[in-house]
Amino acid sequence: MKALKVETRIGIYDWERQVRQRVEIDLEMGAAAAQAAAADRVEATIDYQAVCRRVVDYVEGSEVQLVETLAEGIAEILRREFGVGWMQITIHKPGAVRGAEDVGVRITRGRRAD
Repeated sequence: MKALKVETRIGIYDWERQVRQRVEIDLEMGAAAAQAAAADRVEATIDYQAVCRRVVDYVEGSEVQLVETLAEGIAEILRREFGVGWMQITIHKPGAVRGAEDVGVRITRGRRAD
């Protein structure tokens, strides 16, 4: 999933606590692709639509200060609710720093299997 755009309250400054800002989220998730392909059923893999809805709900409802906190919260949801063993999550906060297109963080959790 690339460039999932969500409005939320995020930031360390007082003015940031008063407005909703856009963040963009990139998610890479490990899945048992061969098993899913053999079954050819969404129940055998990660339901990306369900993941998207859950991540949007979480981000819209959060009021964290740091993009790191947001990324860790998403990682915990993916692990606990969707059984994702490996993931890479990138959070972009466009326009956060003057002169930069965006700032953000990337975390990787779990062990990538081939």
